[in-house]
Amino acid sequence: MMDSDDPLADVFVANVMTEPVETIDPGASAATAARRLVESDIGSILAGAESLPPDGILTESDFVALAAEGRDPTTTTVEEWMSSPVITVSPSDSIGAAARTMADRNVKKLPVVEPETAGLVGIVTTTDVARYVPVHEFHPEETG
Repeated sequence: MMDSDDPLADVFVANVMTEPVETIDPGASAATAARRLVESDIGSILAGAESLPPDGILTESDFVALAAEGRDPTTTTVEEWMSSPVITVSPSDSIGAAARTMADRNVKKLPVVEPETAGLVGIVTTTDVARYVPVHEFHPEETG
């Protein structure tokens, strides 16, 4: 949805999202998921098949909460600890709209789902948006 007051209305999630996305089986242990985050140097992992909308998401913050509650990550499954349902965006959404969704829903990561296929195609994070804003503002010719 285009918003004439949105200075980033012509910049789309597809231009800034990260792909491919790391996914994990919901039955895997939280310890396995945490290890994948460290090995891949990422801040979240999506539960479910890459070709489908995600069943849930586990973020760095979820692992902090797991540790704070004293839960055993080797016996806690991804499904038990993941946030669900997942708030998603479309690749054709503006990054301004994605940023508003992040702010309104208090999330830092939004899986990107293709509406026609309902398939997972990427992820956009607050870091992606923050990196893009100064480039767009000062050097719009350098964008996607």
